[in-house]
Amino acid sequence: MGNTIRGIIAFIPSNSCQKYLLGDLEEMPIDKMVDLSSMQLRIFPLRVCAFTELIKLYLSDNNLNSLPPELELLQNLQILALDFNNFKALPLCVCSLKQLCILYLGNNHIRDLPQELSFLKNLHTLWIESNYLTHLPDVICELTLLKTLHAGSNPIRNIPMALKNLKELRSIWMSGNLLTEFPPVLLEMPFIEVIDVDRNGIKFFPSLKLMSGLKLVIYDHNPCRNAPKVAKGVRRVGRWSEETPEPKKRSEMVVEIEKATESKETQQLTVPNDPTTQTNDNTEDTTS
Repeated sequence: MGNTIRGIIAFIPSNSCQKYLLGDLEEMPIDKMVDLSSMQLRIFPLRVCAFTELIKLYLSDNNLNSLPPELELLQNLQILALDFNNFKALPLCVCSLKQLCILYLGNNHIRDLPQELSFLKNLHTLWIESNYLTHLPDVICELTLLKTLHAGSNPIRNIPMALKNLKELRSIWMSGNLLTEFPPVLLEMPFIEVIDVDRNGIKFFPSLKLMSGLKLVIYDHNPCRNAPKVAKGVRRVGRWSEETPEPKKRSEMVVEIEKATESKETQQLTVPNDPTTQTNDNTEDTTS
């Protein structure tokens, strides 16, 4: 019942209705954080823009599709959560928040990102999962301090080669996209520590042994017939990983069968009643 009432009141932009939704938000919170998640908001409350020292602003799980230009007054903002809303495009006022470090844009209706996103020089974490992106926007390759990129559950088919310019990137999450091959650009980024390409259409994995920084690769739910080869100590999550060996090629199986046959024939040629031979065999077993 409470959510229904909030949903109705959210349509009415009067001060009294806004006060009902925002509660006692009259002055800057001590922790410099405002959390308006799941408030059924359809209009961003301008009152928040008066808190110019604000560091964290959470607007997740509302019905927002725009933000006012006054948002640029929050020049100290470091974390902004806009996920689970109705944005079809990233409001340009967000790109004016020069101190922004973490930006959540997941679960919206975004099809591209503006070039102005490159103004966010301090951005190190970007979440754009579950949108309508058919490609990874080139502007992301200009975020030189980016460390973590979540871009899963988008109809993305490839990753631009310019991504290798992101020397600080340590983890990339591309689960549930439309990749049909392992992105070649990642092979040129040995500093990446985590790669998630779960639930794609990758049919073959190249060797990842030369990726010296790699710690984890998630490759499950792909139509591949091989597991990616990795350096010692790297964890793999998927079929034929550490726990389950990958299927052998026919040629490898033939070689193993021939070796086993030769071994069996050799054993049959051994004279079991010869005490000399029996003694030598026992000596070798002990040594080994």
